[in-house]
Amino acid sequence: MNIAEIAKMAGVSKAAVSRYLNNGYISEEKREAIRKVVEETGYRPSVQAQTLRTRKTRMIGVIVPKISSTSVARVVEGILSTLNERGYQMLLAVAQSDPAKELEYLHAFHSKQVDGVVLNATIFTPEHKRVLKDCAVPVVIVGQQLPGYCAVFHDDYHASYDLTRLLLDKGRRKLGYISGDLRDQAAGAKRYAGFCDAVRDMGCEGLADHFVTADFSVASGYEQAGRLLEKYKSLDGLLCATDTIAVGAARYLREHGIKSPEQILVAGHGDSEMARMTYPPLITAHYFYEKSGETAVQMLMEQLEGREGAVREVKLGYYIVDRSEDRR
Repeated sequence: MNIAEIAKMAGVSKAAVSRYLNNGYISEEKREAIRKVVEETGYRPSVQAQTLRTRKTRMIGVIVPKISSTSVARVVEGILSTLNERGYQMLLAVAQSDPAKELEYLHAFHSKQVDGVVLNATIFTPEHKRVLKDCAVPVVIVGQQLPGYCAVFHDDYHASYDLTRLLLDKGRRKLGYISGDLRDQAAGAKRYAGFCDAVRDMGCEGLADHFVTADFSVASGYEQAGRLLEKYKSLDGLLCATDTIAVGAARYLREHGIKSPEQILVAGHGDSEMARMTYPPLITAHYFYEKSGETAVQMLMEQLEGREGAVREVKLGYYIVDRSEDRR
């Protein structure tokens, strides 16, 4: 079975079948006629032949830090659903939160085995910027803002600011903060900056020193909560850079007989399933992770199609989720 036979059975031209297979424009009547023939015959075009003819693989490389993260999983879901709609396939590379691994995958995709790349990075090094500049295919960054590059990212700063103000408005004036790696500009530096500015604006600038850094894991959240409370024993609120860290902190409180939220109120970022399942449920910031994946693919498609005025940056919003029952 080939394009000529499909065209004859559908009563259309070979050019119409080719446009159909490559997601080009044809009338709805012709599209439906071709679709029926394709479904009835089980026809599948040769990927190799399409690649040779169009010089496109219809494959998009996606680099993520890890797959155990619920936020990353939601980003990937958005990417995958949009790629499927566009007739593209995804080649997923997991960097295991290692910037050097990200560079390895960028080098691999640089050889044009893919039509474009979506990079869900955490830390940008000078080498990242050099490789991105030399990349032979379009790249869209998701989750981080990098001047000069196409990116879709979240309003991490204001989400953290609003979370901090919420705890302060609840009367919690002895706050502590468990940050992620500050080299991570989004979940690390911007969220910590939001915390610092909120406590300063409320006249509590000394609280910015109530600060430790954790890995993005439950175990590290547990460990660093203990470290922070050992140093500042009178804390009545804990803000954490992610829900994962916050779950670890909440576990520490529970295992050490510290009542939450009565004695210490805990907040995180991400609105993950863990945040909902933890008792008591965490106060958290909801980010539109799936939407960020969808938007990244749309931006990439605009570049691949050579559209003028293609969007370079998109900043997505957030909302605060307060599931606390502050009975203090």
